[in-house]
Amino acid sequence: MFSRRNRSILGLLVLIYAILVLIGVVPNPIFHKAIGHSQKMNDSTSKQWFSLSAKQSDGSLLPIDSLRGRVVLVVNVASRCGFTPQYKQLQELHERYSDKGLTILAFPCNQFGAQEPGSDSEIQQFCSTNYGVSFPVMSKIQVNGAQADPIYEFLKKQSPGLLGLESIKWNFTKFLVDQQGNVISRYAPTTSPSDIAKDIERLLSPSS
Repeated sequence: MFSRRNRSILGLLVLIYAILVLIGVVPNPIFHKAIGHSQKMNDSTSKQWFSLSAKQSDGSLLPIDSLRGRVVLVVNVASRCGFTPQYKQLQELHERYSDKGLTILAFPCNQFGAQEPGSDSEIQQFCSTNYGVSFPVMSKIQVNGAQADPIYEFLKKQSPGLLGLESIKWNFTKFLVDQQGNVISRYAPTTSPSDIAKDIERLLSPSS
C-alpha cells in the first residue's frame, strides 16, 4: 500500500507529466494509436473527410477526394520554430514513399509563437531554398479557434489529444490518415517524422 506521502508524490509526478505533454515537451502516448487496432470510422464520417478541400498556395483548391486510396500525413508547420528542421525528414518521407502511395500535406500556421509570419509566397520560397521541399505546402491557415480550417476541425474531432482535448498545442503536430479516410494516429510535435515511417509502411503494405 502506498503511504499518503507516496500517493501525493505520485500524483504530483502525474500532473507534471501531463503538463509536459500538453505543451509538447514529451510525446503523448495517447496520440499514437496502434495500427490495426484503431477504430474505423463509419461511412458518413469517411464521406466527410473526402468532401473536404485544402486551399493551395496559388489559391486553387485541392479536393481531398483526389487523395482517395492514398495515405495522408497532415502537419501544421512554421518557419521559425525549434521543430522547423523536421522539414528535412518530411521531405525524406516524401521521396521514399510518395510513389508508393503517401501524400504529405503541410499547413503553415502562425498561431503558435507567431513563428510563421510570412506570406504564402515567402513560405514557399523558404521551404524550397532551405529544405528542398517538393511535397505540397498549402496556404496559411488557422488550426484552432473560430477560424480553424475545416480539415483541422475534422482531424481534431476524430483524434483528440490528452484528456480528450482537441486543440492543437504547437507547431508540427501530425495526423496520419489511411487510404479509406480513417484517422489512424495523432503525433506530438516532438515525434520526429522518421519515427512515423514504420506506421506509414504498415499502411502501405498490401497485408495491412
